Amino acid sequence: MTAEDVERARRSATRYRPRRPGTGRPGPATRVVGVLGELLLTAGMLLGLFVVWQVWWTDVVADREQDAVVAQIKEGYAAPAVEVTAQPRTDPPPTVAPAAEGQGFATLHVPRWGGDYEVAIAEGVGLRQVLNTGAAGHYPGTAMPGDVGNFALAAHRQTYGAAFHGVDKLQPGDPLIVETADAWLVYRVTESYVVTPDEVDVIAPVPGEPGAEPTARTITLTTCHPLWSVAQRWITHGELTEWYPRAEGMPAELLEGN
Repeated sequence: MTAEDVERARRSATRYRPRRPGTGRPGPATRVVGVLGELLLTAGMLLGLFVVWQVWWTDVVADREQDAVVAQIKEGYAAPAVEVTAQPRTDPPPTVAPAAEGQGFATLHVPRWGGDYEVAIAEGVGLRQVLNTGAAGHYPGTAMPGDVGNFALAAHRQTYGAAFHGVDKLQPGDPLIVETADAWLVYRVTESYVVTPDEVDVIAPVPGEPGAEPTARTITLTTCHPLWSVAQRWITHGELTEWYPRAEGMPAELLEGN
């Protein structure tokens, strides 16, 4: 064999050298798996961004909106609160006029949830107009603050300000203080329990007794249960125990150091 024959054989072996498995151009199945992986990564990223928006950003927006709404409500009050302890009263408190849907007419303080907790109370329980703004919504047709009957409220427990997030921390005797233009109304928690969404008699004038004539001034807080679910409703009831004229002072529970 000549030198030229050897060179031709070497070139031929190089040209037709078999590829090792996995080193060639990817087949259709490999390409499909790759595209699927990229789609899953993209979907995971979008899901993460949605969670951030739902859990964090809606709270930020609702908190900002609540600050503005609370300030607007208090601009309509005749005078600022007097930061001294007043003598409690148990006679019928000043009445609160019915409000238009979406209108804020009072605020709610819950010392158990922190000394700086304050949320607007607005008429209606619509998501976009009331609840998603971070407010506590007043069920239309239920009593107004301080009236005989059931003053019933709803609010989110998670996201959009989560106004009722700590509802499961409330204990019997805890004050739920409603601030109106003329008075501080102090309701105290009597009981809490869980119901299914169809048990609407919890907001009846006498909770749990549809058609009964009310004689007490009560409050009801309603929110979803458990967290991240709408399967059930957490219910907290309270009863008005005393009230304070705004012009004379405020409940001791709201003063600094209490």
